[in-house]
Amino acid sequence: MKNLSFLEKIIYLLNALLATMLLLSFLLPYISPKTVPAFAILSLFVPFLLILNSAFAIYWLVKLKKQFILSLSVLIIGWLFITPFYKISDKNSSLNSDLKIMSFNVKSFNSFNARKDSINSQSGFDFIKDKNLDVLVIQEYYQSEKTNLSFPYKYKKLKSASSNYGMAIYSKYKIINTGSLDLKSEGNNIIFADILKEKDTIRIYNVHFESLRIKPNEENFGEENSEKLIRRVSKSFKKQAAQTALFLNHEKQWKGKKIVSGDFNNTAYSWMYNTISKNKKDAFIEAGSGFGKTFKYWFPLRIDFILTDEKAIVNQFLTFSEEYSDHLPVQAKINW
Repeated sequence: MKNLSFLEKIIYLLNALLATMLLLSFLLPYISPKTVPAFAILSLFVPFLLILNSAFAIYWLVKLKKQFILSLSVLIIGWLFITPFYKISDKNSSLNSDLKIMSFNVKSFNSFNARKDSINSQSGFDFIKDKNLDVLVIQEYYQSEKTNLSFPYKYKKLKSASSNYGMAIYSKYKIINTGSLDLKSEGNNIIFADILKEKDTIRIYNVHFESLRIKPNEENFGEENSEKLIRRVSKSFKKQAAQTALFLNHEKQWKGKKIVSGDFNNTAYSWMYNTISKNKKDAFIEAGSGFGKTFKYWFPLRIDFILTDEKAIVNQFLTFSEEYSDHLPVQAKINW
C-alpha cells in the first residue's frame, strides 16, 4: 500500500471489498435461504462480482502492481470450487436417437408475434417450429386462440378453471402420465409428464420456482427503498427453499430416466441450484459454450436450466439469442 497513490489506495479498498464479497459468495451453495435469507441475495450478483474482480486483476497487472494477487487468488478459488461462469469449448455432436428438448419462459407470448419494424419477421411460434423439437417445456404459458404450437401430445396445467395462465409440456412422443405439484404461489408451479420414447419412459419436469420480482429493465426500478426490497426478496428466497424441498421429495420417488428443466429464478451459484443439481448433469456445463445467458439484462444471468440424470449423455446445448421474451430459450440434445 505504501507505493500506491491516494487514488490507487481508494481503488484497492474497493477491490478488497468486492473480492471479499465474491469469496463469501462461494459459501452460498451450502447455506439454505431459510437460515440467512438476506445472504442469499448475493447469489444474484456473483456474475457481476466475477467480472469486476477480473477487471481489477487486469488493472493491477497492467500497472505492474502486486495488488493483482488479491482478485486473482479469489478467482482461482472460484474456478476450483464453483460452477463455471464461462465455457470456452462446447460439444456439438448428434445422434438420430437424441431427445431434443427446449425450455422457454415465454412471458405469456407477449412478444411472439412478428414485429413489423424488425428485419426478422419470423414469429416466436415459427422460431419454435423450425427447431423440430421432440419436447418443449413452457413457463408462463398463456392459452389463447393465437397460441400456435403443433405437437401430437401435450399437458397443460392452468392456475384454475377460469384462468388462461399456467405451464405446459408439449411432446412428439406419447405422454403416458402427468401431474402437478400445485405450488402455493400466485404465478409459479412444477409439473411433470412421463413420455414414452421407444421402450424408454422418460420423466420431464417443468419447473418455475418463486419469482424474485426484480425487474431492472423497468422504469420504476430503484424506487423501492433498499430495506423493503431486501425484505421482499428474502421472503421469495424462503419460498424457493420450501419449493425445492417439495420438489426433491417428489423427485426421489422416480428412479428412471429424467430431465429437469425450466426457470429457476436463481443462478447457478445459489443453494437451490446446488441442492437440485446434485447427482445430475447440467446440460450447459456438459455441452454449452460462452456465458449461457438466459435472461435479458446487461450482465450475464443464467437462471434457466436443463438438468439430466447422471446416466444421460448431453450431446449438444444451445442458448438462443432471439428475443421473444425477457428470457432466452435453451435447447439440449440428450441420449442415454
